[in-house]
Amino acid sequence: MKINKVALLIAFAITSLLFMEVVAHADEADQYTQIRFNHAIEIPGKILSAGTYLFKLESPDNLSVVQILSADGTHTYATLQTIAAERSEPTADTVVVLAEQPNGRPETLLKWFYPGNPSGHQFVYSKQEEQQLAQDRQQTIVVKETPQAAD
Repeated sequence: MKINKVALLIAFAITSLLFMEVVAHADEADQYTQIRFNHAIEIPGKILSAGTYLFKLESPDNLSVVQILSADGTHTYATLQTIAAERSEPTADTVVVLAEQPNGRPETLLKWFYPGNPSGHQFVYSKQEEQQLAQDRQQTIVVKETPQAAD
């Protein structure tokens, strides 16, 4: 029985869009963005369980270091070195690029783009991991902002 590859890709894209959403983004200087993952995601050196995380620049003066914190900002899960990533057209929404992993492993976070910026952050993995990730199927996901309740 043949599986329609287009239907499979569309189903995967819809599923990926459903598992993530931007909770908020605020100050462009530090690129503060909260992203909720409905399932585990791999980042360099660790796996983040499902939940909401705060992504931000460690310092607005240093665009190559990204911090991933708890949603309330009280716990740092990772401080990661990145390299510049470019995209042809910035979008008004946050964009992430994921690599699908074999054998039931969590998807790997490759890139993060702050809304409106053509430049983003490519997470740095070991050479061996990068070679494997280059062979894995990658998907760019536009993460829609969730409206915030008024205070």
